[in-house]
Amino acid sequence: MLAVVLSACSRGTPSQAPTPVSARAPSTRVATVRETRARGGEDALAIGSRPEYLAPRDESIRDDDLDALWHRQLMVPVEGMLRTSLRDDFVAKRDGKIHGALDLLATRFTPVLAADDCVIGRLSSGPIGGIIIYASDLSARFVYYYAHLQRYRTGLAVGDTIAKGTVIGYVGTTGNAPPDTPHLHFQIMKRGTGRAWWDGPAIDPLPFFVFDGVRQ
Repeated sequence: MLAVVLSACSRGTPSQAPTPVSARAPSTRVATVRETRARGGEDALAIGSRPEYLAPRDESIRDDDLDALWHRQLMVPVEGMLRTSLRDDFVAKRDGKIHGALDLLATRFTPVLAADDCVIGRLSSGPIGGIIIYASDLSARFVYYYAHLQRYRTGLAVGDTIAKGTVIGYVGTTGNAPPDTPHLHFQIMKRGTGRAWWDGPAIDPLPFFVFDGVRQ
């Protein structure tokens, strides 16, 4: 089994576990994202076949999990950031272990966007991840972790249902991030079993980004 450990992560127990949402966010949200991409000169994107997944993965992550994540049609969670500009540091070494996430470098206070339609499961602050957000996709199959935020979006609260592309916070250097290197530490996990829903095995986000970071 692959041991994937976050080097920039707060591991206190979240305030609540996400539960599946019976009704998805309005379908116009996905249409809006695609129309935005089309206005930029790119055709609306069909789901198509999932790209080959080459990163290490825990034995509990099955092909059907990866297929389900691909169908989420994720957005790069930093405003203005293009998929072609991303560097995959998922397997980079952190204290002798796999990073298990992507570090997305951006100017301080750049808006952080919801990568998917999601429910906010935890908001907290700690010495490692700094100001963090745990969110779950609407089926509660995956967990999205955003760390080192400078601050949250005004009014953001646990239990909020958020549409893909919506601002949820701002890039910063809280926690153990270098003070001169503002970035978003972004991780995707398969939801953990039992009470530790927030601590599941990590999945490399890079192959699953379909949309560039375009605020809605």
